[in-house]
Amino acid sequence: MAELLTLRLRVWRQESETAPGKLVDYHVDGISVDMSFLELLDVLNEQLIHKGDDPVEFDSDCREGICGTCGLVINGVAHGPLPGITCCQLHMRHFKDGDTITIEPWRSAAFPIIRDLVVDRDAFDRIIAAGGYVATNTGAAPDANALPIAKNDADLAMDASSCIGCGACVASCPNGSAALFVGAKISQYTFLPQGQPERRRRALRMVAQMDREGFGNCSNHAECEAVCPKDISISNIARMRREYLKASLLRE
Repeated sequence: MAELLTLRLRVWRQESETAPGKLVDYHVDGISVDMSFLELLDVLNEQLIHKGDDPVEFDSDCREGICGTCGLVINGVAHGPLPGITCCQLHMRHFKDGDTITIEPWRSAAFPIIRDLVVDRDAFDRIIAAGGYVATNTGAAPDANALPIAKNDADLAMDASSCIGCGACVASCPNGSAALFVGAKISQYTFLPQGQPERRRRALRMVAQMDREGFGNCSNHAECEAVCPKDISISNIARMRREYLKASLLRE
């Protein structure tokens, strides 16, 4: 039989963006060490609903670490204490019986709180809409081999494209910067021939939109890299800066 835990949860509760919020204490028991962190929140909500209280609002979708929806700050760390995973991949065996766990939403002026642990990350969508796309007809899947691409370039593009847009980089940055996200999205096209037609325009527009959304500036703390569930390198930030500088100098 799996070990069962009793935990004290301190959960951020807030009815809306403009309402005041606070940490509320809950005790939950019967938590299996095999549960994921989101299943812990499911158990908490079942208990709250049974008591007639409002459940805790939180985001989730795939629960497989590929959608980036389940962003939470757990004991002060985006996505929790383990590196290279999302909240849905964090299991309760990494906690001890009697532990106190503090659960908060992403903290950023550009990510306003909708309710409880749910934040509005539409700012990322607007940055992508500003330039994170290609207009080239890339054809069907078999056509991918028709364009020879150097292995190193393909690897770098693939590494950058693994960004899932969860926002952990923003939540962990003392400046609330989205530079790692934008750097990854610019970099993934920089190495590919399909990304060349919009290359200059992409850098100018995405960086400008990032600034308009109210994200802070990057000051190379590297907290973003430390909490990224996909291990995106901050070298992508340097690449974004180079792309932006070149595009600015060559602006027509």
